[in-house]
Amino acid sequence: MKRFGLLLILFTLLPSLASAWWSDEWGFKKKISFDTKKLQQDGVTIPEDAFALIRLHTGNFTYFMDLAEKGKDIRVLAADEATPLKFYIEKLDPVNEMAFIWVKLPKDIATNPEPSFWLYYGNAQAVDGQDVAGSFDVSEVLAFQFDQTAIKDLTAYAQQTSEATATNSEGGLIGGAAVFDGKQIIRISDAPSLAMSPATGWTVETWVKIDQAQQSTVVLQRAGFTLLLKEQTPYLQVTDASGKKQELAATTPLTLATWQHLAVVATSSNITLYVNGAAAGEFQVSLAELSGEMTLGADANGAKGFSGSVDQFSIYKIARNANAVKFDMQMQGASSAVLAYGEDSTPDSEEGESYIMGTLNSVTIDGWVIIGILGIMFVISWMVMISKAIILNRTGSQNKKFEQAFGKLSMKEITSLNREDDEDDEDYEESPMLLSLTSDEGNFKGSSTYRIYHVGVEEMNHRLAKNKGTDETLSPQAMNAVKASMDAVLVRELQKLNSQMVLLTIAISGGPFLGLLGTVVGVMITFAAIAVSGEVNVNSIAPGIAAALTATVAGLMVAIPCLFGYNYLGGQIKSITADMHVFVDEFIAKLAEEHT
Repeated sequence: MKRFGLLLILFTLLPSLASAWWSDEWGFKKKISFDTKKLQQDGVTIPEDAFALIRLHTGNFTYFMDLAEKGKDIRVLAADEATPLKFYIEKLDPVNEMAFIWVKLPKDIATNPEPSFWLYYGNAQAVDGQDVAGSFDVSEVLAFQFDQTAIKDLTAYAQQTSEATATNSEGGLIGGAAVFDGKQIIRISDAPSLAMSPATGWTVETWVKIDQAQQSTVVLQRAGFTLLLKEQTPYLQVTDASGKKQELAATTPLTLATWQHLAVVATSSNITLYVNGAAAGEFQVSLAELSGEMTLGADANGAKGFSGSVDQFSIYKIARNANAVKFDMQMQGASSAVLAYGEDSTPDSEEGESYIMGTLNSVTIDGWVIIGILGIMFVISWMVMISKAIILNRTGSQNKKFEQAFGKLSMKEITSLNREDDEDDEDYEESPMLLSLTSDEGNFKGSSTYRIYHVGVEEMNHRLAKNKGTDETLSPQAMNAVKASMDAVLVRELQKLNSQMVLLTIAISGGPFLGLLGTVVGVMITFAAIAVSGEVNVNSIAPGIAAALTATVAGLMVAIPCLFGYNYLGGQIKSITADMHVFVDEFIAKLAEEHT
C-alpha cells in the first residue's frame, strides 16, 4: 500500500517535472510549435529527416540584445525540455533584429499530438552549442546556403568546389544567395559520397529566382542529367542506361521576380520534377549512375549561363517522397506559416504571464519613447486636474459663504457702519470706507467674488471721499468707473480660473495623435521585419501589431480622463463665472439705489 502511494505521488509530480526549467543558467525560453491545422489542411506531415527553420524578428522576438555574442547561448530542446536538439545559426543580426536558426527535428516529432520544441537563451557564459555538420542527416551529401564569404558545403562530407565565381548576395530567400549573371559558375568536384545511384535514388532541391525569361540556361548539370530553364519553364534532360536522351518539360512555369522551389527526385524506374512542392512532370526512365564533376549555373563548358539567383541548394543520396519535398517548400518559403511562436518566459514566470505583459515585452524602442512622452503628459494632466479641482471647490465654497454674508446687509447699513469705523481717521481719502465684512477678510481669502467686491468698495469710497462728506451721490460716470474696475478684476479672476486648462486640451487632442504615431511606426517596423525575414503568417504579425497598438492605448488613457476632467472643471468655472457676473450686477444695482 505504501509503495502504491509513493508511485501515485510520483505520477502526480510527472507533469510538473516535465515542465521544469531545463537549466538555471539560462534566463529565457520560448516555445515554438507546429501549426498542425495548417499542415493537415495542406495534406503534409512532418518527415523524419526534417529541418525546422526558426525565423526570429521584431514581430515574434524582442530580446536580441539579451543574446550572447554570435548566439553562443542559444540551445534548442525537444518538447520534453530535456533532450537537446542539434541546430546551427545561418544568420544572426542583433542590430537589424533578425535571425535564421536551423533545427534538426526529432524523428518521432510527428507522433506528438502537439509537436513543438523549446528555444533557450540568455546565458552570457555559455559556450557555442551549434553543431553544423552534425545537424545534417547522412543522406544529405551536399548543402549550400550561400551565406558565407566563400561558398561552402555545410554537411559533414565537406564537398569541395574547384571553381566558384557566383556572387554572394544578402538578398536571398533565407539570408544570402548565389547570384549568376550568365557568365558565372560553381563547379563541384567529384567525390564518392556524391555518387547519385538509381539503386538508392537521389534528390536535388533548390530555390531559384529569375527576373527575366531564360534562353535555355542551365541551372544544374552532371553527366547524363541537366536541369535547365527555357523561357520560364523548367526542363529535365536525362540520358538513360541505354544511352537514350529524353526531355521533360514542367507543366508549371516559374513566376518572374519570385523565389520558387524546384526539386528533382529520381528512383530506379522514374524521375519526377516538382515545382513549389507539387509534381509538375514525371516520366519512366532507367537512369544510369551519375558521377563526375557537377556544375551549377552553367554547363560543363561554361556555356548556357543561368541569369538569376539560387538559394538552399541540397543533394540527397536517397529519393525523398512527395511529402518531404512539400514540407521543405512550406517550411523554407517566404510565406511559411508552419511554426507558431509562443511568448518568451523566465523562471519566475514559469506559470505563464498575462497577455498584457507579453504585449509590453514586444514594444520596440520607438514605441517606448512615445509611451514615455504620453506618460509625462498623463502625470502633468492629472496634477492640473487635481490642483484645479481643489482650487475651484475652495473658491466656490468661499464665494457662497461671502454671498450669504453680503446678502444680509443693505448698502445704507454698509455705508453707515464703515463711516463710524473711520470717523477718527485724519485722511478720509486715504482711508477707504470698506464694508464691515472686511473686518473678517481672512474668512473670504479664497473667494474670487470677495476680491471683486473689495475693489468695488474701494472705488466707491474713493469717489465718495472726493465729496468730503457733503454729497452722498455718485454721478453716472463714477458708477461706470466703479463697474469698470470690478469688471477688470473679474476678467483677471477668469484668467486665473482658466490658467493651465490649455494643458488639458493639449492632452485631449494631442494624446491620441501621439499614440497613433507610435502605432503607425510600430506597424511599419513590423511589416519591414516581416519583409526582410520573409515570414508571413498571423503568428509573426500579431505580436508586433499588438505591441504597436499599445501606443494608441496609452494615448487614449491620457486623453479620456482629461476629457472628463476638462468638462467637469469647465462646468465649475462657468458656475463661478456666472456667480461673479451676478454679484457685479447686484453690487452696482444696490450702489445705484443708495447713491444716485
